[in-house]
Amino acid sequence: MMNLFAVLIIWSKIILGLSQTPNTTISLTATELALVKDIWAKVTPQANELGAEMLERWFLSFPESKGFFARFDLSHGSNDLLIEGGKILNAFGNAINYVDDPAGLRDAIRDLRAYNLELIPENFPVLSHIIQVVLAFHFPDDFTIEAQAAVEKFLSEVSDFLISDHRSMHQG
Repeated sequence: MMNLFAVLIIWSKIILGLSQTPNTTISLTATELALVKDIWAKVTPQANELGAEMLERWFLSFPESKGFFARFDLSHGSNDLLIEGGKILNAFGNAINYVDDPAGLRDAIRDLRAYNLELIPENFPVLSHIIQVVLAFHFPDDFTIEAQAAVEKFLSEVSDFLISDHRSMHQG
């Protein structure tokens, strides 16, 4: 049931996104930004391990996603998973510093772009959800309802930004 729900969310974002203008900034309140920064301060020292767990959860839930990482060792705890998972989480963490700067945001999340990690941007909503699962598991006392809402908004808006940016790069 969860897989169907995730697919519906992705398709609704894709369909709705076709008629929307690209996002140019991420709109977080000062309180939301502070909550996201607080959580990410805990993530950063463990980014590789948490990122590897995120990828493993993604591969378990969506086995077809392994194809994006065909050249990597996908075994539990592999160096490839640690490095690539860390890149993804660190790129999201770096994006926090550029919520009001589209050019800076674009540069901050360049490692998340399809041509670097061979991911299509439409997969980012699924990754966003999995990131939240990992955060809730590892930081249950800090990942309050308010923090979860702020992180979800941040990740959703970064995902929307990536999708919009990807479309604008590939439109003729």
